[in-house]
Amino acid sequence: MSKIVYLTPEGLKKLKEELEYLKYTEMPEITKRIAEARDKGDLSENAEYHAAKEEQVRVNNKIQELQSTLARVRILDDKDLDTSKVLIFSTVKIKNVNNGMEKTYTLVSESEADLAAGKISVESPIGKGLLGKEVGDIAEIQVPAGIVKFEILEITRE
Repeated sequence: MSKIVYLTPEGLKKLKEELEYLKYTEMPEITKRIAEARDKGDLSENAEYHAAKEEQVRVNNKIQELQSTLARVRILDDKDLDTSKVLIFSTVKIKNVNNGMEKTYTLVSESEADLAAGKISVESPIGKGLLGKEVGDIAEIQVPAGIVKFEILEITRE
């Protein structure tokens, strides 16, 4: 069974825009490059032709991946989310118990993760470790550097 992908309306819009770009801008350009390279003659030694064909396969695979993802999307309305515990789309303020450093993250699906924007995947070690926790709980999370303890300070909606 395929895994459900939870997205915000914003995340869904981005995926659809990327798919539209690949299908209606990128693929026609690649098809044009293949035709131009084909017109130059011997295809066995035509680097432009082979590069364009490889790009066509890459873009086609990406299109199929996006279409598969879109078929499994479920949109969550963040107004309906419970803020008593950490869930997908929760914004969580945490404190590293060891060094006192505070961070705020929003837990999102893998496709919407953007660490620079403070969005971490629920599939990441920290995301998994925070899920289900409540304010005041200590989450012990295995990271590459060892086990880190985070205290949940606040849970809000995005």
